[in-house]
Amino acid sequence: MQCDNCKATVPAGEVNDHLGRILCEDCYMDALSPVRTCDPWAVHSAKTFEAGMGGGQAAVTDLQQKILGILKETGGLERHELVLRLGGGFTDADLTREFAPLRHMEKARAEKRGDKVFLRLW
Repeated sequence: MQCDNCKATVPAGEVNDHLGRILCEDCYMDALSPVRTCDPWAVHSAKTFEAGMGGGQAAVTDLQQKILGILKETGGLERHELVLRLGGGFTDADLTREFAPLRHMEKARAEKRGDKVFLRLW
């Protein structure tokens, strides 16, 4: 079978049905618990966690550090440009998943410039 969302092949025993759609496990989890970048409780939790870790970059993964480095170097990029810079099969969904914690820690944010939205450092 094939996932209706990402088109990945799903073994027969691992098929998840959600609202009449066949989904792989990753897409099913995303459907049940979508990433929310603008979430006041998540911001509070991330800031509290970061303070408990001693601040700094302790709570940031290597990939998130790479995202921050690219944003620092460029001054901000549109989503699709950042996905291309990260390369290696990195998708828009991956960026959403990695960017949300950076937003919650107030390290990066989106900014409207004219009619375009750029991701940039906080």
